[in-house]
Amino acid sequence: MQIHRPLPVISSGFAVGTLGGLIGLGGAEFRLPLLIGLFGFDALSAVILNKALSLVVVASSLPFRMGTIPLSSVLERWDVIVTLLAGSLIGAWYGAAWAIKLKSKTLYRVLAVLLMLIAAALLFGHEPITNNKPLMTGASLVITGMMVGFGIGVVAALMGVAGGELLIPTIVLLFGADIKLAGSLSLAVSLPTMIVGFTRYSRDKGFSIIKQQKRFLLMMAAGSLLGAYIGGRLLGIIPTTYLLPLLACILVISSLKVWKHAHAKPT
Repeated sequence: MQIHRPLPVISSGFAVGTLGGLIGLGGAEFRLPLLIGLFGFDALSAVILNKALSLVVVASSLPFRMGTIPLSSVLERWDVIVTLLAGSLIGAWYGAAWAIKLKSKTLYRVLAVLLMLIAAALLFGHEPITNNKPLMTGASLVITGMMVGFGIGVVAALMGVAGGELLIPTIVLLFGADIKLAGSLSLAVSLPTMIVGFTRYSRDKGFSIIKQQKRFLLMMAAGSLLGAYIGGRLLGIIPTTYLLPLLACILVISSLKVWKHAHAKPT
């Protein structure tokens, strides 16, 4: 079993949480490459650990946001939550199942490609939108929402992330929700979706990594929560014009490093 020193684990969690807080997300996209590259976990173990940490961060974020966006406002858009969950819950189950079955080399490559896509979402998914009009209505909206939800559920399960980087632009563009409300709606969709993916992972022998690395999880979770709080307080101070390209660049570099693991690790 790998033993990690407290300082690198806590400080890494803090850095990831701060980055996530600066852009209003959990930061799991930045945590995944660290679990693989810095701490030496194999792809599947890194995804499962990332999923566990994401659950803690998202569950903690929900009550924090209630002071800004009341629960009543979130529940008023139950249609968004139900539509996306109808697809994302199924997607999370299948995404986790696929991750378990994939060869290690293939999973590294899939994760590398997904990190690239998240980098693109960072750059192009944060443009201000002011019309607040749904992209479509009626059955078309429901069907499209379920399909998009399925895809996001798959990605979230494969990477062990909450999926907010994809959910928030979807909720704003597809359903015409306000950007601040979209953040809370995203959390409401993410939490059940992650629980489903986590449940599917728990049926695999690789899930034993949770018990083996309990100390590691507690330390990184503590750092992540503190960082998310600090990052949230700094939200808006650093202009997104400079911040988002920098974070996207970090993800691109991380993607390339994860891709190299496909050739460095045995299948």
